[in-house]
Amino acid sequence: MRRTRILTAVLALAAGLLVGSPSALAADPPQVALAADTYTWKNARIDGGGFAPGIVFNRSEKNLAYARTDIGGAYRWQESSKSWTPLLDSVGWDRWGHTGVVSLASDAVAPSKVYAAVGTYTNSWDPGNGAVLRSSDRGATWQKADLPFKLGGNMPGRGMGERLAVDPHKNSVLYLGAPSGKGLWRSTDSGASWSQVTNFPNVGNYVQDPTDTSGYASDNQGIAWVTFDESTGTGTNATGTIYVGVADKDNAVYRSTDAGATWSRLAGQPTGYLAHKGVLDAANGYLYLAYSDKGGPYDGGKGQLWRYATATGAWTNISPVAEADAYYGFSGLTVDRQKPGTVMATAYSSWWPDTQIFRSTDSGGTWTKAWDYTSYPNRSNRYTMDVSSSPWLSWGANPSPPEQAPKLGWMTEALEIDPFNSARMMYGTGATVYGTENLGQWDSGGQFTIKPMVQGLEETAVNDLAAPPSGGAQLLSALGDIGGFRHTDLTKVPSMMFTSPNFTTTTSLDFAESNPGTVVRAGNLDSGPHVAFSTDNGANWFAGTDPSGVSGGGTVAAASDGSRFVWSPEGADVHYATGFGTSWSASTGIPAGAIVESDRVDPKTFYGFKSGKFYVSSDGGVSFAASSATGLPSGDSVRFKALPGTKGDVWLAGGASDGAYGLWHSTDGGATFTKLSGVEQADTIGFGKAAAGASYQTLYTSAKIGGVRGIFRSTDKGTAWTRVNDDAHQWGWTGAAITGDPRVYGRVYVSTNGRGVIYGDSSDAGGGGGGGGTDPTPTGACAVTYKITNQWSGGFQADVQLNNTGSSPWNGWVLGWSFPNGQTVAQAWNTEHTQSGAAVTVKNLGWNANVAAGSSVSFGFTGSWSGTNGKPTAFKLGEQSCTVT
Repeated sequence: MRRTRILTAVLALAAGLLVGSPSALAADPPQVALAADTYTWKNARIDGGGFAPGIVFNRSEKNLAYARTDIGGAYRWQESSKSWTPLLDSVGWDRWGHTGVVSLASDAVAPSKVYAAVGTYTNSWDPGNGAVLRSSDRGATWQKADLPFKLGGNMPGRGMGERLAVDPHKNSVLYLGAPSGKGLWRSTDSGASWSQVTNFPNVGNYVQDPTDTSGYASDNQGIAWVTFDESTGTGTNATGTIYVGVADKDNAVYRSTDAGATWSRLAGQPTGYLAHKGVLDAANGYLYLAYSDKGGPYDGGKGQLWRYATATGAWTNISPVAEADAYYGFSGLTVDRQKPGTVMATAYSSWWPDTQIFRSTDSGGTWTKAWDYTSYPNRSNRYTMDVSSSPWLSWGANPSPPEQAPKLGWMTEALEIDPFNSARMMYGTGATVYGTENLGQWDSGGQFTIKPMVQGLEETAVNDLAAPPSGGAQLLSALGDIGGFRHTDLTKVPSMMFTSPNFTTTTSLDFAESNPGTVVRAGNLDSGPHVAFSTDNGANWFAGTDPSGVSGGGTVAAASDGSRFVWSPEGADVHYATGFGTSWSASTGIPAGAIVESDRVDPKTFYGFKSGKFYVSSDGGVSFAASSATGLPSGDSVRFKALPGTKGDVWLAGGASDGAYGLWHSTDGGATFTKLSGVEQADTIGFGKAAAGASYQTLYTSAKIGGVRGIFRSTDKGTAWTRVNDDAHQWGWTGAAITGDPRVYGRVYVSTNGRGVIYGDSSDAGGGGGGGGTDPTPTGACAVTYKITNQWSGGFQADVQLNNTGSSPWNGWVLGWSFPNGQTVAQAWNTEHTQSGAAVTVKNLGWNANVAAGSSVSFGFTGSWSGTNGKPTAFKLGEQSCTVT
């Protein structure tokens, strides 16, 4: 499965989503009120769905592990719940590239410290430079050191590494391997500043495809990994010996024996391959190297494993198969820190019939395999697969031997044995993180069990969202790489993605507004149809037929009653069909590539947009006519929707900073549009259940309003707006799709490009309202829930929920408590705080002052502790004691 990652969206970002001057405003501007409701944010559970190229365990603290993704941020393992916690949701729109994580490093000297090298593309698709993020509270909060070059979390070669490493003795020293010929970089102040190691002799020279004019496949993959030999340092003195892997087939490994003062090519090393990984077993004095002929993560046709004896300089080819029999490269590489001499590796690019995992208990002298042939094509596996927690991982497939479903994996560049637990292993694939907790069965002759270890790690890229007003589906999603899902319960993983057919990427979907059982989706497929239909609310599907020339999904729209469809596929003209797409006819009057949508009332009315022009059809898509509307965005970074329940009510969002950009509204079927003056930029528009007492549906948008980028809600037809997310919940780029829930007021579904489907629920169950002042302080009944969500040596993180259990709303709040064991608050969010001795006082910010009766407000903080970290037992809201739950 190739993670192509919505490059059209990335190109649109690079072309014009940086901050610029707003377009000309309409007369009589609406009021814009900026205030934030209190929202709870979660993922619609899919679990995984993307490539996890790196897993990093801390070497000095049990159960402390991190995972990195190519576009979806970084995560920390929570042992108590066996789940992952996202760490980079605070990355905002203007630095969206920092959701791509090219490397992670966890500090063995100070385990609370963690570092992330971030940046998504090294070519023009990402307009910003990379950075190294540093955290002293395990990723709860970050500081940033900007770099003078780009990093490539989603570039070729991203499975190599780790490129970022902390000196295991003098932890103020870090190294970073850079791409694009930028060389090796070093920090001597714990990642606060960086400088190039100018005497490092090789910046790399390997490129995947020198002919690629986009710069994506033609970039120098640079410095691939940094490995310290911890046996060559003592105390807090800098580690003496450092190994560095370079993307150069003839000069892949370099070493310094004087703490980085000088460097030399390692003598006698093998040539003709790239060293994806270099992992040191200091107990036995071996550096293990996994080689491939390509940079990965998709390619690689040959490879070898080698062992270097650090004391003697002897090289030994320890490849588990003869080179002539290898049709893959090696990458995933790990050693068992509890059992020196045990080493494992993966055939990361063995796509068919499956990946392979190799294991040796004698330092690579002999090997066993995770599976082998008995008599071809039959296989004998040392493992069993249990994907009951993520059943879609079987893809609904029933392959012929030697393939199996689910597969052991593909793109398996991340492989790690827990340094404190020989029975636990985790590895990343192109779709999930797998693992086992009974790895010892491998050597004893039994079968070990592999399960997804991915809960909480949500890495899908979202193209489209739809929330039907009735039926079993709460949400329908169109996703990159794994097609999409029908959620009947947002808290549970669906049993299967859309099938019959399985699109690799679904680009668009729609349902019939007055007949939501009828659903259509369009998408990409290497060989097969590009459109599919459902008559049971998306539960089951059947394929349509393609007009001539179709090469991709494009956009598709269903008539309000489901009687016909309009499709604008890639590679062909806009077409319409009556019935379920068995025969398509070309529409007239509308250009190829137009975005199409349907009116939600009149089944004969469809709309289109292309290059600044709005198009309308009143005959079911047979013919379109260009509207006379002017002033719309000239480019094609536009999304528009028609309002359910009212014919001809259309909202259009989009544009670019060098031209028209914002939100437009039409009440005459697109004949004219009025631009909302208070909305400086907008990229999506969606509708949800109306607020109590409101006559118009709630609007949702990912936009810039009042100079602030965020997710906004309006309950009064766009007159006033409320920002419903906060700076801790931004998720990078959210410009593909948004929709409210027609059945639940305040619920909004937000698309991300790598963090899955985010949904938010409002504490304001009735609807409406914005922030006010801070007086008077409420004295009504209250209840507090205080929860320690993470704890480590000397530090902790807590979340507090303050509930208004009275009958009157609060317009401002001040909460106080005393710590029982001398704890101190270090940094808080969603509140202001002061502390005097053990006494802590927190109060509302401007945007979360109003708390309706029966609603709640939440905030959190990190702090320090020693000895005991007891919870406060009493809380006061002003002078009123609160119930503690």
